[in-house]
Amino acid sequence: MKPEVKTPLPGPKAQELLARGEKVLSPSYVRPYPFVPARGQGVFLEDVDGNVFLDFMAGIAVNTTGYAHPKVLEAVKAQAERFAHVCFSDFTHEPTLSLAERLVAKVGGGYRVFFGNSGTEGIEAAIKLVRHHTGRPYLLAFTGAFHGRSLGALSLTASKSAYRKGFAPLLPGVVHVPFPNPFRPPLGASPEEVGEAVLTHLEHLFATVLPPEEVAAFFLEPIQGEGGYVLPPAGFLPKLKALLERHGILLVADEVQTGAGRTGRFLALEHEGVEADVYVLAKGLASGYPLSAVLFREELGSWHPGAHGTTFGGQAVAAAAAQATLDLLEGGLMENAKEVGAFLLAGLREMQKRFPFLGDVRGRGLMIGLDFGSPEEPRPDLRDQAQKRAFEKGLLTLAAGPSALRLAPPLVLSREEAALGLEILEEALKSL
Repeated sequence: MKPEVKTPLPGPKAQELLARGEKVLSPSYVRPYPFVPARGQGVFLEDVDGNVFLDFMAGIAVNTTGYAHPKVLEAVKAQAERFAHVCFSDFTHEPTLSLAERLVAKVGGGYRVFFGNSGTEGIEAAIKLVRHHTGRPYLLAFTGAFHGRSLGALSLTASKSAYRKGFAPLLPGVVHVPFPNPFRPPLGASPEEVGEAVLTHLEHLFATVLPPEEVAAFFLEPIQGEGGYVLPPAGFLPKLKALLERHGILLVADEVQTGAGRTGRFLALEHEGVEADVYVLAKGLASGYPLSAVLFREELGSWHPGAHGTTFGGQAVAAAAAQATLDLLEGGLMENAKEVGAFLLAGLREMQKRFPFLGDVRGRGLMIGLDFGSPEEPRPDLRDQAQKRAFEKGLLTLAAGPSALRLAPPLVLSREEAALGLEILEEALKSL
């Protein structure tokens, strides 16, 4: 299969469906470009008019194993024939129990698991958990972070003020710290010094306005997602973890977008040799089926039965999909993400030399960001044009941050398919 755009976009059937949606759907939905999918296979999606697209966004980094993977389909069908749902908050069942055991083993033991439906729900559970266990009211997060859009998660989110507009007052006690972005450093720091500058700023907050003994946890993404696919400087996260430990502050790793093998390892924090007190997984964990998992150290599990729950979290069919996804990740997909991601990054950095408006190319595994413009002058206009041109040529991408284009294809992407994506991107950038 290869990309093939047969009709002007959107095609007639897509136009009809989009028009119907305008009459009944919430205006809060975002439509970055007029794509209306009908079916998928591997890393390709076909729209309702028969146009075929190479997918470099995977439903926002969700479809780990691509579309219609036979092993995932087999697991889902087998479980659906047994039962789809018996509330796991009340009744233990397979395959969700064995999934919990497997996840705990993957982080080295000593953790417990709470299952939910989504990343946002996982973050809400983590907020309640750390406050309940520590008795401390304050929470820390980074500017540029995206942790979800329910009220508690939104209070941590700081990637766009538009997400927060009109919803105040939000959760009290949340304090944001500048993220150490090497491409656009905050606090007047140089790219080389930005990590230390942020740590110094945090210590200043502790000394002046934020008693560290009243801070429950720091919520962070090991690589910022919606904020622009931004990596912190090498060595920053271990230093931050050491600082938090000195003050008895828990570390909550939001691995919703970075986890489940996307960066070439099961957890992105593994690249930095850092262990979190709490991990939140979702998105790619179950290859498109709704599931989140909060893994927390056993000693944090001081909340009582009924202190938190969910109706659909840990649903059996989603858990079966997650088991099949883990089989595939351990069977080579994580290594594939590492190798094909390195191939993509190398190709994009060569492309950067030919297009000076590409200010930064960054990433890890199959989580890659292209930042348009310079550190002083972001160019979201060029980014948006590039996204539109790529779509018109048969490549699906998504925007992130002030001026970045994110590439997050399914982890089944082959080197040949990656090369095809590079060709389309090159054509899109030439046309700007």
